[in-house]
Amino acid sequence: MSFNTKKCRVMHVGRTNHRYKYSMERQTLDTADSEKDFGIMISSDLKSSNQCIQACRKASKMLGMITRTISYKKPEIMVR
Repeated sequence: MSFNTKKCRVMHVGRTNHRYKYSMERQTLDTADSEKDFGIMISSDLKSSNQCIQACRKASKMLGMITRTISYKKPEIMVR
């Protein structure tokens, strides 16, 4: 089984990083500012703001879907 270089990315972490270009099997690897791995968004500055924004968007979508689809919204039913 050969190594898939199209799926590989390089993330330069830190402000003083020299941002060298890396290659594998004569192909230059793409660079990424942020990457999602195991459901966690990792950015090159190692801040968690992107992760919080993604979680907020997902929760907002779910809340919107619930309010659009449920017409009978008594508190006893919604708590269950």
